[in-house]
Amino acid sequence: MERTIKPSDYVWINKYPPHGRVLIGDTYQRIKRIFDLVIVIITMPLWLIIILLIALGITISSPGGPVIFTQCRTGKGGRRFWMYKFRTMVADAEEQKEKYAHLNELQWPDFKISDDPRVTPLGRLLRKTSLDELPQIINVLRGEMSLVGPRPTSFGPETYKLWQTERLDVVPGITGLWQIYGRGSTEFDDRLRLDIAYIERCNMWFDIHILLRTITSIFFPRGVL
Repeated sequence: MERTIKPSDYVWINKYPPHGRVLIGDTYQRIKRIFDLVIVIITMPLWLIIILLIALGITISSPGGPVIFTQCRTGKGGRRFWMYKFRTMVADAEEQKEKYAHLNELQWPDFKISDDPRVTPLGRLLRKTSLDELPQIINVLRGEMSLVGPRPTSFGPETYKLWQTERLDVVPGITGLWQIYGRGSTEFDDRLRLDIAYIERCNMWFDIHILLRTITSIFFPRGVL
C-alpha cells in the first residue's frame, strides 16, 4: 500500500533546522567518514558473525543462487557503483520481473509488489528487519556509501527530474529518513522530499538520531523493503 508522508512526521526532523548546523561542508564530511569507519570497525565482531549466519541460512534454504546480490546503484554526483545485499529472492528473480510487472504498486521506475512471490521465507525476515542491507558495510568501507544518507537508486541519474538531483550532492547511506518513515511503501517523490529534508539539516547529531531510530524501526517495522 502506498504511504504518503504526513506533516506530523516532520515534527522531530524540524528540531534540526538548516540554519542550526555547526559543522558543514568538507569538515562535516571528513568527520562523518571517520565516524562511519569507527562504528564499522568497533562493531566488526558482531556483524561478521551475523553475516556468516545469514549466509549459511541462505545457502541451506535457497540453493542454486549466490548469497550476495549485487546491483548497480547511483551514488554521489550520479556515479554508478555496485551495491551489495543479501539475496532475498529465488535464484531467477530478475528473469521473473517482467512476468510480474503488471503487479507493480509504485510508479515506474520503482518496482514493488506486496507479498512478492519471488521472495523466499528467509528473505521476508531479512527484509522486515533490514538485515538484507548488512553487506553494504563493504560499500561503506570502500567509501561508496555512508551509514546515514539517501538510499541509492537502481536507476541512473538521467531518470531524475531537475529538482530531484539535490539528493546526488551527498554520499548515499545504508539508512536514512526513508527507512524510518516509509521504506518500500513510499513513492519516489515522497522519498525525495525526505532526502532533501535530510540534506538541508545533515549534521552528526542528526545522523546519530537517525541511526537510533533505525534500530527501533527494525524491531517495530512500518513497512517492508
